[in-house]
Amino acid sequence: MLSLRSTALAALLALLPGAALAAVLGYGASLAEFAPATQAALASGGGPAEAFYARFLERYLVTDTPDRIHRLRYGAVTAEDRAALEAWVAAEAQRGPGGLARDEQFAYWANLYNALTVVRVLRDYPVTSILDLKRWPWSFGPWDEDLITVQGVALSLNAIEHRILRPLFAEPRVHFALNCASLGCPNLLPQPFTGENLEAALQGALEAYLAHPRGLAFEDGALTLSSLFDWYRDDFPPGQEALLAYLAAATPESLGPSLRTYEGPIAFRYDWALNDAP
Repeated sequence: MLSLRSTALAALLALLPGAALAAVLGYGASLAEFAPATQAALASGGGPAEAFYARFLERYLVTDTPDRIHRLRYGAVTAEDRAALEAWVAAEAQRGPGGLARDEQFAYWANLYNALTVVRVLRDYPVTSILDLKRWPWSFGPWDEDLITVQGVALSLNAIEHRILRPLFAEPRVHFALNCASLGCPNLLPQPFTGENLEAALQGALEAYLAHPRGLAFEDGALTLSSLFDWYRDDFPPGQEALLAYLAAATPESLGPSLRTYEGPIAFRYDWALNDAP
């Protein structure tokens, strides 16, 4: 259960449209030094070193849950595996994205973001919500903390998402690749992203999220969407008709007709409770 403080913050976040949220959080300008066009992209080559991260997910991520929301066994992570995960993140940061092809760069940043989120939760665990992880009392969770340095640039989770991945790759499905350690968030996937699996993994993540009530649901004829579609409205097709057509193309066939003809209001919701496994 969320604490009263987290519940109040979640309610505040839910009231903010995407543009206002960006202004409040102060994402900043895109980090052009990480732009794919400026990297020495290879036509082909070895992908990121995901081997340890894959083993970590296999050991601690629970995917066969009754509600289909993936959960991490934070409380079961051993001190040795936590130290190893931190060492892996540090090694990835030292390696950097240079010399990787475009899809491999995207995979690099998405894996680093997700692993960093786990590391940050483990640092203060047990908690009931990632919103409880605050550097300052007024912080919106841990997203503005500088957690890693890549190519001499100190980066926070917000910087990776909003100053690298979103502006430099212009891929709306990024919102289904990144996991914020919350039940309302798209699932943390059991396999790391690679250049080879990226397209299939992104599309699969989008479709799985929209097939779950936390992503999209009709309740008494009214449409409710994840707040992701409100906070990041500018990343999706403009206008309600275009947005619903985009969603209809990725939802189960049974929902497609209802989405394409829907003209009513849209409600938004999000569950910030930690994606913790018993």
